Amino acid sequence: QVQLVESGGGLVQPGGSLRLSCEASKVILSMYYMGWYRQAPGKQRELVARIASGGSIDYADSVKGRFTISRDKITVYLQMNSLKPEDTAVYYCNLYVVQSRSDYWGQGTQVTVSS
Repeated sequence: QVQLVESGGGLVQPGGSLRLSCEASKVILSMYYMGWYRQAPGKQRELVARIASGGSIDYADSVKGRFTISRDKITVYLQMNSLKPEDTAVYYCNLYVVQSRSDYWGQGTQVTVSS
């Protein structure tokens, strides 16, 4: 079992920046994907960005060029620049372990972009 703890959400004006952090309770040695999803009011949860154990990265089209995902040991980060009101959502950290087909989720952190 892996626990994920998120931090870094908050209120920011349009055009501003935030950095989200997600710390895992242990290192995963097998193949995995780790990343961020978000869910806005009235919308389905969507993938924002993810990084694979081998280093490959995927971004949603809506955030490409503005958001950057990275990792350092057991922590994954999401640097969010040029934020828009449409980015307002609860952001969830996710870990997917391929072999066991196991999904782990963080508690969620609110990001609000508003004037």
